[in-house]
Amino acid sequence: MDATVSGDLKTADIDLIMRILPHRYPFLLVDRVIDIDGTKSGIGIKNVTANEPQFTGHFPQTPVFPGVLMVEAMAQTAAVIAGVGLDLADKELGVYFMAMDGVKFRRKVVPGDTLRMEVTTVRGGGKVWKFTGVASVEGEVACECAFTAMMDMPK
Repeated sequence: MDATVSGDLKTADIDLIMRILPHRYPFLLVDRVIDIDGTKSGIGIKNVTANEPQFTGHFPQTPVFPGVLMVEAMAQTAAVIAGVGLDLADKELGVYFMAMDGVKFRRKVVPGDTLRMEVTTVRGGGKVWKFTGVASVEGEVACECAFTAMMDMPK
């Protein structure tokens, strides 16, 4: 399935996400990306569920979604935005972290929460891309950061 279009914005469902990203369970951390505006921005959605493997060891009595996974989910959202914007489905896109800056955690994320990740491209188009991201739950900021990634574009 290709990206669905609503106005000028696109949406990527889980099938398209898996055609862009190499990640699979348990490390695929984005369920849907909405409001994709070319390669400029988009919003990732992650439904946090109690049966995810990190909760067996990350505070089993009081499960908390690890902050580093929030940053990874934002990076996966960024890769999907670039992948949809550049039509890279089924082309084996490789994306690798290069830097994370100004990472701040503001709120716990727990099973039952829906994590909404608003990601904006600061610089893109070549091999090195820069993004900013804000992850929130019900309008309350959970994590914010800037990050840089290398896109290993298919030939």
